[in-house]
Amino acid sequence: MIPAVDPLDLTAPSFVADPYPAFARARAQAPVQWHEGLGLWLAFTHAEANAVLRDRRLGRIWTDKEPGDRFGSFNLIHRNAILEMEPPNHTRLRRLITSAFARGHVERLRPWVEELAGRLAGELVERSDGAEPVDLLTGMAEQLPVAVIAELLGVPEADRPLLRPWSNAIVKMYEYDRTRQREDDAERAADEFVGYLRELAADRRQHPGEDLVSHLVSVRDADGDKLTEDELVTTCILLLNAGHEATVNVTGNGLLALLRHPDQLARLRADRALLPAALEELMRFDPPLQLFERTATADVELGGVTVAEGQKIAALLGAANHDPAVFAEPETLDITRTDNPHISFGAGIHFCIGAPLARVELQATFGALLDRASGIELGGEPVRRPEFVIRGLDTLPIVLTP
Repeated sequence: MIPAVDPLDLTAPSFVADPYPAFARARAQAPVQWHEGLGLWLAFTHAEANAVLRDRRLGRIWTDKEPGDRFGSFNLIHRNAILEMEPPNHTRLRRLITSAFARGHVERLRPWVEELAGRLAGELVERSDGAEPVDLLTGMAEQLPVAVIAELLGVPEADRPLLRPWSNAIVKMYEYDRTRQREDDAERAADEFVGYLRELAADRRQHPGEDLVSHLVSVRDADGDKLTEDELVTTCILLLNAGHEATVNVTGNGLLALLRHPDQLARLRADRALLPAALEELMRFDPPLQLFERTATADVELGGVTVAEGQKIAALLGAANHDPAVFAEPETLDITRTDNPHISFGAGIHFCIGAPLARVELQATFGALLDRASGIELGGEPVRRPEFVIRGLDTLPIVLTP
């Protein structure tokens, strides 16, 4: 096995703060390397990480967390998740979910998302008034995507404060240094979330509306197949967990990158037509998800090594997005970058089904901030979350000038 030139300690504060120099050193030695501590292979280059995501011999093979009676609800919401399935089950489930999404949900929500983003940005600007630091995360970045997913699903306004705490607790299970308390919190949150969505689905069977839950309840394919209740509940939880976590963290990571590259922020302010390309570049530059695992269902030759059947290999998305073989000057933030095949939304059959909605949310958020604030500056030192896999900030203090 090929050792890492500088074994990665995914929990080290210096690594969590900025993993990209360590990625570059490792990538220069070998495209795929064994990580003894994690017990899996890591793919550092764009070509190999992309292959990990696309090679059908490398699958998402869910194994229940043990002991089963301790993680009953957590296991349920992953055992039935499209993200944890391979064909033919994945094909069937994605077809049904895509059919429900195809009823115009993203475009239905676009004006509502833009109005909400404008209101939240306006409130932040008013509170800051060019002098007082305000936190982008709690004031806007966390509120908007949760509200959007809640609106998409048709969650009543009074219940919406429940969603983010549930999601936050569940996603802590994806980190490698979790404590028993975090595991217990994740199971409790999963159990409460499952129970809530079962009640919501039962209500929509009796009183259908134009929301996604109503459509997931009623969707059928050409053979009359439909989602089971467990699949429906799991799909809703996945949309919230994956959807809002990614959008929150692209917003925080992305605005921080722009504030640390004021020339790029000035270019974006001067030419708002650059916004779509800018958002793709922000997702490339500091992606919200850094690692995605696969399991070999047969021996696979990749990057000069053999990933044996049953072994795990992970695509390091941030490392791949900074590969100089694919991206010119990858450590440079360039919002005009057009050749930008980043893999922050994944690739292959597991490409993020919510990517169009995420892009609507991000365009609305950054557009609203630029519209409402004539000036955006750092108002203090940002605090980064201590986890590596899901990369984001706890706080981002900014000063907004009306």
